[in-house]
Amino acid sequence: MCGIAGWYRRRGRPVEEAVIARQCDRIIHRGPDDAGYFTDGDFGFGMRRLSIIDLAGGHQPIFSADGRHAIVFNGEIYNHLDLRRELEAAGYAFHTDHSDTETALASFLHWGDEAWLKLEGMYAVAIWDRAERQLTLARDPLGIKPLYLTEQHDGLAFGSEIRALQVLPNHRFDLDERGVHDFFMFGHVQRPRSFYRQVRSLEPGHVLHIGPEGEAQVHEFWRPQFRLRHDLSEAQWIEETRERVQATVQSHMLADVTVGAFLSGGVDSSAIAAAMTRVASAPVKAFTVGFPGTSIDETDSARRIAEYLGAEHIVLSLKPERAGDLLPAVQAAFDEPCAATAAVPIWHLSGLAAQHVKVVLCGEGSDEIFAGYKRQRSALRAARWRPLLRALGPVASAVERLPGGSADSNYRWQKIRQYRHSALLENNYQRFFQGTQISSPEVRERLYREDFYSRQDSDERFRRLEQEYFGFPGARSLSPLEQFMLADITVHMPGSLLNRLDRGSMAHSLEARVPFLSHHFVDWTLTMPLDMKLRGNLGKYALRKAIEPWLPANALDKRKLGFQLPFKEWFRGEFSDFAREAWHDSGAAASGYLRPQAVEQLFAEHRAGRADHGRILYAIAMFSCWWQQRADMRQSNAA
Repeated sequence: MCGIAGWYRRRGRPVEEAVIARQCDRIIHRGPDDAGYFTDGDFGFGMRRLSIIDLAGGHQPIFSADGRHAIVFNGEIYNHLDLRRELEAAGYAFHTDHSDTETALASFLHWGDEAWLKLEGMYAVAIWDRAERQLTLARDPLGIKPLYLTEQHDGLAFGSEIRALQVLPNHRFDLDERGVHDFFMFGHVQRPRSFYRQVRSLEPGHVLHIGPEGEAQVHEFWRPQFRLRHDLSEAQWIEETRERVQATVQSHMLADVTVGAFLSGGVDSSAIAAAMTRVASAPVKAFTVGFPGTSIDETDSARRIAEYLGAEHIVLSLKPERAGDLLPAVQAAFDEPCAATAAVPIWHLSGLAAQHVKVVLCGEGSDEIFAGYKRQRSALRAARWRPLLRALGPVASAVERLPGGSADSNYRWQKIRQYRHSALLENNYQRFFQGTQISSPEVRERLYREDFYSRQDSDERFRRLEQEYFGFPGARSLSPLEQFMLADITVHMPGSLLNRLDRGSMAHSLEARVPFLSHHFVDWTLTMPLDMKLRGNLGKYALRKAIEPWLPANALDKRKLGFQLPFKEWFRGEFSDFAREAWHDSGAAASGYLRPQAVEQLFAEHRAGRADHGRILYAIAMFSCWWQQRADMRQSNAA
């Protein structure tokens, strides 16, 4: 696992090694064990290494036998030993003992762009061809590893994080209003945009080639496709699920260091931990974060499962009075504001795990591929209610405007209004965007300054987003559940879920692996009949049945919680005080995007129990932390 960065300046303009070193120094947390740089005229790249495989021989950049090609690589290839044997049989002479980075380079030299689908793992890779002066960049199919690009002054620069780009001379990084709107609507910026107009991400499952002249050429080499099969019985699907979960977990345990697991007590992390214990030679170290005294604390459930599995269970308790230290530290791990619900617990849990291991396996991705989200089931129900609610029209609108009462009843009415709005949308792509919002259109209309709102939001918001991401032929022919799952896999997962996991873990030099997101495993799950995923109101049906024999009785019966924050409780206490102070003291109130009076009203309504604004208040707090850190960085650079 590493962080990579580079700059193809082109037009014969030299790239100094010192510039590449500064890029890599900005991401030293991603790889504190080693560093390597290479420059070749108007090109240069480098890396920071977290040593996991071939500890002694994996120094990068790695060169081909003839010296023509060089590679820097961030990630892990779990089938690299199999590929290595195949390449050796074809005549390739390896120079390292068992470096997966050299295997990735050899694979590209042998198969070209067909290599990317042969690599089973997570990766962001840069390969330089010294003879043709061509740069190749590739990103893994699911977007597990990040890769950011900026094209300025006829050159192209890249990095594992945006901060690696911001040290380049004469480069601009202007805030993108669309990215700001994305953040206050969804809690993160939607791919491939960033918070800066000049920066974008290389999309998951894409490869880029750029030579000394002309524009970069980008091609897609993988996308999720539903190819449902009906040739197996229910028992056979369950057995195959059990076998494939065990196999993908075992392959992801490949390392020359100790591997642990995140354990929340839910289906996904329990499946990972249980599969690990079945093949581990020593007790698995399992790490849990708890929220004492709140409705989402899962410590007891996780402890019960860990004891049953014989795991070494290590628990971290988070309390809201630490907010003044907690939020700024977490936000500092991100180049952009991040209001992902799990960012805080993942950051802290990663810090705990890094004291014991270098690698953890995580359950991310299971909800997307096995239909485990409540929002997926809610969207299906909402679609069935659409004809009736359209017929009721004004009557339903009048009911929505009835006055509230207690805090609990206010929250229920808020949910009812959201549900009705979801039901009236045209399809499940639009319901996906509605269901992953952290703020309603009504709140944003109150919150945004008038000119900002008029430029970025509209009554056609969900239809426009559908066209932007799912306007391709055949998209609407998918079933309602397939539509929502496709949106989760291709939009929410790389934009939010995997981004928070990468940043939270790498901030502590911890490698986080996601066995459910092997692209071969994902391809297989997309052949599974939908009723093996969603059975009535029960999501992840086949996965649950597959792992039941591995866990204590009734371990999977409880309500899904996962890694999140208790917003409703925390933002009615001292946590709210810190968030308000951050808003005022950071200068974010003068950013020009939000109305300060409206922000104050949201805080007051939430504290009084008139509405649950926890998610958007958390976003405002994180935006404020980021705004302060951005100002501090600019002041430091000026000095």
